Amino acid sequence: MEKIKFKKIKIIAYLNSLSERQRLIVLAVVVGFSSGLAAVVLKLSIEGIKHLLTNWINTSTASLWYLLLPGIGMFLAMLFVKYIAKEDISHGITKILYSISRKESKLSSKAIWTPLVASAVTIGFGGSVGAEAPIVHSGAAIGSTIAQKLNLNYKHITLLLACGAAGSLAGIFKAPLAGIVFTIEILMFDLTLASIVPLLVSTVTAILIPYFLLGQTVAFANAATPFNLDNIPYYIILGLICGIMSFYFIRATLSIEGKVKKIKNPYMRLIVCALGIGVLVFLFPPLYGEGYSSLSMLLNNEVDSVFDGSIYGSISHNNVFVLLFFMAAMFLKVVSMSFTNAGGGVGGTFGPTLFVGGICGFLVARAINLTNFILLPEANFALVGMGGLMAGVMHAPLTAIFLIAEITGGYDLLMPLMITSAISYMLITRLEPNSIYTKRLAMQGDLITHDKDQAVLTLLKLDELIETDFIKVYEEQTLGDLVKDISNTHRNFFPVVTRDNKFVGVVLLDDVRNIMFDRSKYDTKHVSNFMTYTSNVVNKNDTMDMVMKKFKLSNNTWNLPVVDDENNYLGFISKSKMFGAYREQLINFSQ
Repeated sequence: MEKIKFKKIKIIAYLNSLSERQRLIVLAVVVGFSSGLAAVVLKLSIEGIKHLLTNWINTSTASLWYLLLPGIGMFLAMLFVKYIAKEDISHGITKILYSISRKESKLSSKAIWTPLVASAVTIGFGGSVGAEAPIVHSGAAIGSTIAQKLNLNYKHITLLLACGAAGSLAGIFKAPLAGIVFTIEILMFDLTLASIVPLLVSTVTAILIPYFLLGQTVAFANAATPFNLDNIPYYIILGLICGIMSFYFIRATLSIEGKVKKIKNPYMRLIVCALGIGVLVFLFPPLYGEGYSSLSMLLNNEVDSVFDGSIYGSISHNNVFVLLFFMAAMFLKVVSMSFTNAGGGVGGTFGPTLFVGGICGFLVARAINLTNFILLPEANFALVGMGGLMAGVMHAPLTAIFLIAEITGGYDLLMPLMITSAISYMLITRLEPNSIYTKRLAMQGDLITHDKDQAVLTLLKLDELIETDFIKVYEEQTLGDLVKDISNTHRNFFPVVTRDNKFVGVVLLDDVRNIMFDRSKYDTKHVSNFMTYTSNVVNKNDTMDMVMKKFKLSNNTWNLPVVDDENNYLGFISKSKMFGAYREQLINFSQ
């Protein structure tokens, strides 16, 4: 123990000897290396579990086993979260966004490894989710934890959190540019000149690990052909369809998870979801796991291979059946993903987004090809569809363009990627202003945004701004009692409460100033004679944006009372103190 403390002191002393810029670069290297290694560990863990199960399962009864395996994985993940992790680690990217806006970018050190274990079990056993959100959660926790251990300030904790998130995404996809753009678009990271170099260093360091350990091949080898200008109208159509599918993806996910979670008993919820996903996987084998193997087949024009070992036999060669099958799989992937997450599994929406987008692009091309009007390259459209749906579901067109180009090597298709992603993004922002990651936070008022004013307000905490040095008075108190209280405070107003601390109103010094020295009224006048009733109060759970709006409605009011859900008086918040905190936070936020 003493050796660990001594080493920590030496490390801190070394870092303190460096300039701030040098210190951040050194830490970015450490965070990038760690997050890249975590990405490799997760990838190999998922593949290892799949390999063990594949070797163990008898191929003649494989389909029947697929009815049970996802549920078993969800059960194991649920037990792990309940008894070992002991904290909610689902929806990792949403957790990161919440920590940035409400917890000073501080993530639990447990989150470094718990999402890796839980998601490896969930996905390895066939849970219909992606590994990207858990690894980003883990990478962000690495950066946040290192910064916290070194007692860095909020700005630097956030920077290292962003370095970890960017590095982990870059590591699992071997996509450094996408990692950086991801932190800007999705994590709402406020990029400055001082943060560019650490982010670059972190992502470059991170991708070296999978390059050395896993090779330099792209994540999705494909048979895409060069871009043909004549196909632009069809990529526009694809963009519109991706926008509509993105709307379905977001709304269906939130709706299904919300309804499933109304089942209060976690084991009953697990059983319902396990049965649901088991049946779906049995009928639609591409829904098993991330679905990347089926997606790779579409990207390589090997559509028939998707049906190998399935229950459909010769009917799988029928063109109408193929269209209907993949259309059902496209819509039901959202259902199976929601069942997996709501039932106790741990995984993200990143992978399912790529899966649904790839199928969407394939279906558009295949449907047009069946008209015999024009022959479209189905692999190209599957690849571009991945980008189109990502741009819509995540509200991140740049991340979609760079990520798909990097993970497929499809730089020849940058133009259609840009067209489809832009159209999908423009359409979805009309239909749904928040992404799959920010919808819940926006509803709670906990979302930090690229609007700097709004972002700074989100960072302010109401409970830190409440002033409590007011003398409480009661309606039945006499003027004489009130005058004594006035002489004992520098405040010019007094909260009026009941004997059990329920807020009633306010007495202003100006309202009693003209008679406060008339002793003849000390016993005949009471607080109730001077009290002003007010309904414009702040609830302790209100966001700072809501508080600001209440001040605007109150015109000349400089102080508002704060109460809890049961109307118990807590204190006051002043406009001047709020503006002072806003100004201080704005300075820190902008540096």
